Amino acid sequence: MRVILDTNVLVAASRSRRGASYRILQLIPDRRFQLCLSHPLYLEYLDVLLRPEHQLAALSEQQTRGTIRYLLSQAHLQEIYFHWRPFLPDTKDDMVLELAVAAQAATIVTFNLKHFRGIEIFGIQAMQPRDFLVEIGEIK
Repeated sequence: MRVILDTNVLVAASRSRRGASYRILQLIPDRRFQLCLSHPLYLEYLDVLLRPEHQLAALSEQQTRGTIRYLLSQAHLQEIYFHWRPFLPDTKDDMVLELAVAAQAATIVTFNLKHFRGIEIFGIQAMQPRDFLVEIGEIK
Protein backbone atom coordinates (compact mmCIF):
# COMPACT_ATOMS: atom_id res chain seq x y z
CA MET A 1 0.00 0.00 0.00
CA ARG A 2 1.36 3.40 -0.96
CA VAL A 3 1.09 6.18 1.63
CA ILE A 4 1.86 9.86 1.92
CA LEU A 5 3.06 11.36 5.20
CA ASP A 6 1.85 14.91 5.72
CA THR A 7 4.54 17.22 7.06
CA ASN A 8 2.81 17.48 10.44
CA VAL A 9 3.53 13.78 11.01
CA LEU A 10 7.27 14.42 10.67
CA VAL A 11 7.02 17.42 12.98
CA ALA A 12 5.28 15.26 15.60
CA ALA A 13 7.96 12.59 15.21
CA SER A 14 10.67 15.20 15.76
CA ARG A 15 9.03 16.27 19.02
CA SER A 16 8.43 12.88 20.60
CA ARG A 17 10.02 9.47 20.26
CA ARG A 18 7.06 7.86 22.01
CA GLY A 19 4.27 8.67 19.57
CA ALA A 20 2.73 6.94 16.60
CA SER A 21 4.41 9.34 14.16
CA TYR A 22 7.87 8.37 15.36
CA ARG A 23 6.93 4.68 15.19
CA ILE A 24 5.89 5.03 11.54
CA LEU A 25 9.28 6.53 10.70
CA GLN A 26 11.03 3.73 12.59
CA LEU A 27 9.26 1.18 10.42
CA ILE A 28 10.58 2.58 7.13
CA PRO A 29 11.24 0.53 5.05
CA ASP A 30 8.39 -1.88 5.69
CA ARG A 31 6.77 -4.45 3.41
CA ARG A 32 3.28 -3.34 4.57
CA PHE A 33 3.51 0.14 3.08
CA GLN A 34 5.57 2.23 0.72
CA LEU A 35 6.20 5.90 1.39
CA CYS A 36 5.68 8.17 -1.62
CA LEU A 37 7.32 11.57 -2.08
CA SER A 38 7.34 14.28 -4.68
CA HIS A 39 10.01 16.91 -5.10
CA PRO A 40 7.72 19.68 -3.71
CA LEU A 41 6.84 17.63 -0.61
CA TYR A 42 10.50 16.79 -0.03
CA LEU A 43 11.31 20.51 -0.13
CA GLU A 44 8.48 21.23 2.30
CA TYR A 45 9.83 18.58 4.69
CA LEU A 46 13.23 20.32 4.57
CA ASP A 47 11.76 23.80 4.97
CA VAL A 48 9.60 22.93 7.96
CA LEU A 49 11.93 20.54 9.79
CA LEU A 50 14.91 22.88 9.54
CA ARG A 51 13.03 25.67 11.29
CA PRO A 52 14.50 26.27 14.75
CA GLU A 53 11.18 25.55 16.49
CA HIS A 54 11.04 22.04 14.96
CA GLN A 55 14.66 20.94 15.21
CA LEU A 56 15.61 18.51 17.91
CA ALA A 57 18.31 19.79 20.20
CA ALA A 58 20.12 16.48 19.80
CA LEU A 59 20.23 16.71 15.98
CA SER A 60 22.32 19.08 13.91
CA GLU A 61 21.01 20.60 10.71
CA GLN A 62 23.15 18.12 8.79
CA GLN A 63 21.64 15.18 10.69
CA THR A 64 18.12 16.47 10.06
CA ARG A 65 18.89 16.77 6.35
CA GLY A 66 20.32 13.25 6.43
CA THR A 67 17.15 11.89 8.00
CA ILE A 68 15.00 13.50 5.33
CA ARG A 69 17.34 12.25 2.59
CA TYR A 70 17.01 8.76 4.06
CA LEU A 71 13.22 9.02 3.74
CA LEU A 72 13.70 10.09 0.13
CA SER A 73 15.99 7.12 -0.52
CA GLN A 74 13.35 4.72 0.79
CA ALA A 75 10.37 6.35 -0.93
CA HIS A 76 8.76 5.98 -4.29
CA LEU A 77 9.57 9.32 -5.96
CA GLN A 78 6.53 10.42 -7.93
CA GLU A 79 6.41 13.13 -10.56
CA ILE A 80 3.23 15.19 -10.75
CA TYR A 81 1.90 15.83 -14.24
CA PHE A 82 -1.48 17.35 -13.36
CA HIS A 83 -3.02 19.60 -10.74
CA TRP A 84 -6.35 19.34 -8.95
CA ARG A 85 -6.14 22.86 -7.54
CA PRO A 86 -7.98 24.29 -5.91
CA PHE A 87 -9.65 21.32 -4.28
CA LEU A 88 -8.72 21.63 -0.60
CA PRO A 89 -8.77 24.79 1.55
CA ASP A 90 -4.95 24.89 1.90
CA THR A 91 -2.81 24.87 -1.26
CA LYS A 92 -0.07 22.94 0.55
CA ASP A 93 -2.62 20.23 1.22
CA ASP A 94 -3.51 20.24 -2.48
CA MET A 95 0.14 19.41 -3.15
CA VAL A 96 -0.19 16.35 -0.88
CA LEU A 97 -3.44 15.29 -2.55
CA GLU A 98 -1.91 15.63 -6.03
CA LEU A 99 0.94 13.39 -4.96
CA ALA A 100 -1.47 10.82 -3.55
CA VAL A 101 -3.51 10.76 -6.76
CA ALA A 102 -0.45 10.56 -9.02
CA ALA A 103 1.18 7.82 -6.94
CA GLN A 104 -2.10 5.93 -6.59
CA ALA A 105 -1.67 6.05 -2.83
CA ALA A 106 -4.36 4.57 -0.65
CA THR A 107 -3.73 6.74 2.41
CA ILE A 108 -2.60 10.15 3.53
CA VAL A 109 -1.35 10.03 7.12
CA THR A 110 -2.05 13.37 8.79
CA PHE A 111 -3.23 15.02 11.96
CA ASN A 112 -5.38 17.44 9.93
CA LEU A 113 -8.23 15.17 8.89
CA LYS A 114 -10.61 18.08 8.41
CA HIS A 115 -8.27 19.60 5.82
CA PHE A 116 -8.64 16.48 3.66
CA ARG A 117 -12.42 16.16 3.63
CA GLY A 118 -13.75 15.00 0.29
CA ILE A 119 -10.66 13.12 -0.90
CA GLU A 120 -12.62 9.89 -0.85
CA ILE A 121 -13.81 10.68 -4.39
CA PHE A 122 -10.23 9.96 -5.47
CA GLY A 123 -10.24 6.60 -3.66
CA ILE A 124 -7.92 7.95 -0.96
CA GLN A 125 -8.44 7.97 2.78
CA ALA A 126 -6.91 10.29 5.38
CA MET A 127 -6.09 8.92 8.80
CA GLN A 128 -4.12 9.84 11.85
CA PRO A 129 -0.80 8.10 12.59
CA ARG A 130 -2.17 5.87 15.34
CA ASP A 131 -5.05 4.72 13.11
CA PHE A 132 -2.55 3.97 10.35
CA LEU A 133 -0.54 1.77 12.71
CA VAL A 134 -3.74 -0.11 13.55
CA GLU A 135 -4.56 -0.40 9.84
CA ILE A 136 -1.24 -2.09 9.04
CA GLY A 137 -1.47 -4.35 12.10
CA GLU A 138 1.39 -2.74 14.01
CA ILE A 139 -0.80 -2.03 17.07
CA LYS A 140 -4.27 -3.06 18.20
